[in-house]
Amino acid sequence: MLAEQGNDAIRNFVAWQQAVQDELSEHDESAFVAESLDGRLTNLARLAIKIPSALAVVSEQADDHGLLSAGVRSVLTSYPYMPVPWLTADVEVHAPEQADIDLVRQALLEALSDGHREALMKCFRTWSTVRAGTFSSDQQTIDLLKTYPDEAESRSQADSVIRSQWGAHKGMLTVQDPNYFDGSIRWARVFWGANSMTSQCVRKREGESETTLPPARDGSAWNETHMAESEAAVATAPPQASPDPDSEPEARNDGAAVVDDGGAGATPVPSDGAHLRQLTMDLLSSFVEALETAPARLHDKERQEVVSGLVSRAGRDLIAVLTAPDLWCMEHGAHIVRMLVETKIYLHWMAQQDPAIYRQFQEYGAGKAKLYARIAEEVPAEARTPGYQEAMDEFERLSHNHGIIDYRIVDTRDTFAQGKSIRSMADETGLLDFYRQAYSQASGVAHSEWWSIETHAMERCLNLLHGLHLIPSLSLSLGGNVQLATAWVDQFYSLVRTAFSILDTEERAVSSAFSWLEETVTEDSLIPHPTS
Repeated sequence: MLAEQGNDAIRNFVAWQQAVQDELSEHDESAFVAESLDGRLTNLARLAIKIPSALAVVSEQADDHGLLSAGVRSVLTSYPYMPVPWLTADVEVHAPEQADIDLVRQALLEALSDGHREALMKCFRTWSTVRAGTFSSDQQTIDLLKTYPDEAESRSQADSVIRSQWGAHKGMLTVQDPNYFDGSIRWARVFWGANSMTSQCVRKREGESETTLPPARDGSAWNETHMAESEAAVATAPPQASPDPDSEPEARNDGAAVVDDGGAGATPVPSDGAHLRQLTMDLLSSFVEALETAPARLHDKERQEVVSGLVSRAGRDLIAVLTAPDLWCMEHGAHIVRMLVETKIYLHWMAQQDPAIYRQFQEYGAGKAKLYARIAEEVPAEARTPGYQEAMDEFERLSHNHGIIDYRIVDTRDTFAQGKSIRSMADETGLLDFYRQAYSQASGVAHSEWWSIETHAMERCLNLLHGLHLIPSLSLSLGGNVQLATAWVDQFYSLVRTAFSILDTEERAVSSAFSWLEETVTEDSLIPHPTS
């Protein structure tokens, strides 16, 4: 109502509160009635259950005071399982139109970005209890509220007091009854879940305006856009050098050692592995599309954020590596193996824990960002580059700390799981063999264990007078291992399917997003190959 009519409409709401209280005064429930008129639909539902006659009174007075315009009615009836369906009984439940989506977005945006609007809504209970004679506070607060919101000079101070009171009262209700807000939470889940199905995600790069949301989602159009971007990225990538059989390595006469890369520059993309990068881009694109076209748990969003973030990061790393065949070997690609195995273990282990683990994962990372910002502050001013402060500011932002009150905890244990090792997580999820056979070896390479250095970076000196000692090798490891790169893409596809299972993503959305795949399995790969 406020988004549609502006802040002045608050007077109509207060007048409605008074009218409802007057008509229900004979029930001798003034305190309960006053608390029920705080703007929550779930409290109106509670009121109608305790005082059945309130149903007609609330609806009629809302009509009389202009609270239920055609636009507001349409918005309310676009949500299933609305707590007070009797409030808009004359309008059928329907799929939201663009006007409904725009009005809801505007209401949310103004409530979240306008401190005064937020305070006005949180003052609903205060005005209602003042009218009922059940409000109690100190004289300074009462003096502020007497002229609120008309007096501009004290409005900001009053806004702060009202928001503080609202939070304190909410905390008191939770202490008195831990289940007090269960109904509100259930409705919030419905609200955010419905939003996930009726409007699509919007990215900054897509150039949407601040006041307009896109219409109902069109998965095919989304996919066409991102497929085009994938093709453009491949088309504009720098060409790989091709070996020239007639060329010879350039001779050097300065005595310096020359690393031998075969005289061919960068390793060309093997013909039987040329599809891997595009395939991975398509898998990642379809993964995102499936999530964005399926119903989502936006009310407790940490699980989907963490799971999709881990899979997305894995896909992005793999795509980058697949552009450079030189990295398709164990020496230079060990970090990809570690990342894929680590992500799989994380996904499976967190899925077995209390859902709070996903927020814990995010909190641990935010604490690390704060720690890195503090460490960065130790660098002397004279050693800082022009962009140094910008980097520090970014770490501060990523710590999600308060600008004034420093409440961000820095956990210095080795992992987000109270220091539990990845090996322990793998053991608890039945992935210990996977950890031992893949992660351990890749870690040995990444951490420069001697066996890895010996096999990859050293060679025997063939001068017998030197006793066959080891010397640094000047030959780079041969990349372009298509079988290894294919195994990486296999594992990424496994992560995608694991994520869908954990998030219980709607199968219809998954099937639609991955309709471009031929559901067959080859002898060489677990990945369904493109039909084209």
